[in-house]
This record gives sequence, structure tokens and C-alpha cells, in this order.
Amino acid sequence: MAKTISAYTCTECGWQTSKWVGRCGECQQWGTVEERGHQGASLARTTRAVAPLAGREARPITRLEGESLQHRSTGIGELDRVLGGGIVPGAAILFSGEPGVGKSTLLLDAAARAAAGGRSSGGDGRPRVPGSDGRSRVLYASGEESTGQVRMRAERMGALHDDLFLVSETDLATVLGHIEAVDPALVIVDSVQTLASGEVDGAAGGPAQVREVAGALIRAAKGRGTPVILVGHVTKDGSVAGPRLLEHLVDVVCHFEGDRQTSLRFLRTLKNRFGPTDEVGCFEMRDRGIVEVPDPSGLFLSRAASPVSGTCATVALEGRRALPVEVQALVAKSATPNPRRVTSGVDPSRVAMILAVLERRVGARLHDQDVYVSTVGGVKLAEPAADLAIALAVLSAITDRPLPHDLAAFGEISLAGEVRPVVGGAQRSSEAARLGYVRTLDAAAETLQQARKHAGL
Repeated sequence: MAKTISAYTCTECGWQTSKWVGRCGECQQWGTVEERGHQGASLARTTRAVAPLAGREARPITRLEGESLQHRSTGIGELDRVLGGGIVPGAAILFSGEPGVGKSTLLLDAAARAAAGGRSSGGDGRPRVPGSDGRSRVLYASGEESTGQVRMRAERMGALHDDLFLVSETDLATVLGHIEAVDPALVIVDSVQTLASGEVDGAAGGPAQVREVAGALIRAAKGRGTPVILVGHVTKDGSVAGPRLLEHLVDVVCHFEGDRQTSLRFLRTLKNRFGPTDEVGCFEMRDRGIVEVPDPSGLFLSRAASPVSGTCATVALEGRRALPVEVQALVAKSATPNPRRVTSGVDPSRVAMILAVLERRVGARLHDQDVYVSTVGGVKLAEPAADLAIALAVLSAITDRPLPHDLAAFGEISLAGEVRPVVGGAQRSSEAARLGYVRTLDAAAETLQQARKHAGL
């Protein structure tokens, strides 16, 4: 006879155990192991096979027709770039980011543009988010702010429209009822961690609640052909809060990042079933909201009238986009036995390695000097292509000789003092030439000594 077997399963990764433990033995997450009782018989018993329904039989892949996915523009060019051309009907999009970075502001602007789109076309001639049936209503469900707060922000941004519907709810069933009543062309939920279902135990934001809320909203989106955007909180390490299953359920995962001290914001895709994942959107935070920056080439360059020592321009790749960035260095006599190494926008360990190579391979005297390295505009350089620009900026600061204003450098520096080629060299060179940098230093200079000579230092 069948007997009930009490099993415990991890809600994050599905790991099973016969007794309860506080920490999952597979993904090492705390508090994710829950009891799951199920009916079982002997181990030899298997599930009975069921014949497939008519028209659902397995067929050769060569005889299947590909599904055509039509991207509909949101009216924001940088957002369309990241999404692969726009929003696909029925798509589930997860939008994450640090608190206060501007997620709600950007989505409210996109909601107003979608509500104002209707049957009209975007700048590229494609229909906007509302579908071909003429629906232009957008439902913005906020669980963190009241409708009055959202209205005040929309008024400041100029994002008021009669087809933009606001609701402040934390109950999942009520939100689903609003979706049925409004029949929107786009649904935005801010945020998924604030909604709760009465059919699932636990507080809002728990793994079980987030899984149930996300699953119900995604099923509603797929069944109605209505795209839904879910705003998700992030943890201290920058990952999306809640069960890892949430990222698997959605079609697109976008991360909105930026430093609160600067106005620059970047939108990246971590997952996209309808387009590439290496696109980056650039935005700027202003008093009236977030404004897209189609050409951010001038944001990361200084505006000095004459060349200044300790500065060098490089070209960084953010996704498929080439961005010119200026690296600045300052070298001063240290007043302490342990010289300071201060960095901003660059990897400190990478700078320490470059300084060691300069002292050992080039003969630069840095062991008793304070070295400060920074980028212009608050941009962060994490790729090794900026090594050569950092090295030349430091050498320029030591000799107090400015580099030519039409020089751009990019290349990776090895511990042997070699300059190695980097990914996208041709794209970097073409972008530098477009901005007026006639001379470029890259892996053509085989060693750091040769690069120093070519730069005139």
C-alpha cells in the first residue's frame, strides 16, 4: 500500500532531504528548506505513460515554423536598445536595482509614453507597446507608494495621461482583478516583493510568496498576451532578492545601476530570450526625471582648454557600445612611510599591479610617492583594456609632461611589461577616430617602453 513519505525540499534549488535542516546542502541558503508531504509507493513504481493529444505529437524540428516575435517600441530609445528592440507581447520582464537608483522613475516614464502611444508609431515607424487591437491603457500597480505619491512624481515628470491607471495594492488577487477590469496593454508591478497571496502562508517578500506572486502574474501575462514588468529588490551583494527561481520564470532580467553621487545610470540585461544580452542603455538623472543619453561620448572627458599632465584618454566597451573615458593620475611626494594608493572608478588591485610593473620594467620611482588614479564622470572601468591608459597617465604625472590631446590608448599590460591586444580593438579605434583622436596606442607597441616612447614621455 502507498504510504506518506515526509520529505523536505529547498525552495531555491530543489534539493531534497529526509529531515529538516536550517541550511540547504546544495545552494547553502538559510531558511529555504520546507516540508513537502507526498504519496509514494514502492521505489519500483513509475508514472504511467499517457498518449499525446491530437496535434501535439512530437515532430521533426525542420518541419516546424518559427514563431515571429514583434518587438514594440517603448518610446525610449535606450530602453529599446537593451530589450532588443522593444517589448514583446506577453513577455515577463524583471527590473532590478539598488534603492533610489531610479527604477520607478524610469518605468513611470515608460508607462506614460506607452499610454500616449495608442495606435501611433514611434520614430522608427514601428508600433509602440500597445498592440494592434488598439489597446493603449497601462496599469501601474504600486505596493510601496500611495497613488498620491506616484501622481506627484508623474506631475513633476510630465507623465500624466488619461490612459495611465494607478493602483496601490499589496494583495495579489486584487491586482489580478484590476488587470481584468482595466484590460491594459502593459502592466507594471512595483514591486513583486510587496505583493502577497492569501492562499500561501508567509509574509510578503518570502520565497514562497514571491514564487506564487510571480507565477500568477506571469501566467496572466502569457494568457492575455500582455507584457508585465516586475520590479525586484536586490540584496547587499547586488543579486535579486527572493528565490532564484524568479529569474528563471521571467523572459528578461534587467539591472539598473548607478552611483548616487553622480547623475549617470546604466541599464544592462542579464538575461533576454528575445535579444542580445550585451547591450547597455545610458541615462542621466535630472530634476524632472531620467533622460536617455543616446551619445554619452562627452560625459567622461574633461573640458580643459590645453593638455594637462597626468591625463590619458581610453576607449571602454560597455556591451556593444564604445565609450571614450579619460583617466587622470596624480603623483606627489609621500609624507608617510607607507605611500597612499587612492583610486576612484578603477580596480585598486589592478592599479597596484600596474604601478609595480612601471617601477620594475620602466624604472619609474614610485615606492615613496602617493599615487591617485581616477576616472572622469564617475564611470567605472573594470576591463583590463584600461591598463595602458592608466600607465601612461601615471608616467605623464611623474614627468609632468602632458600627452598629446589627440592620443587615445587601450591595451592590457602583463607582468612582463608587454602590451597585449584586447577585445574589440577595431571598434575602439574607429570610435576614437570619430571623436578626433588621430593617434591611438594599442598592442602595436609590443612593450610598455615602446608605448612610452611613442607617447613622447
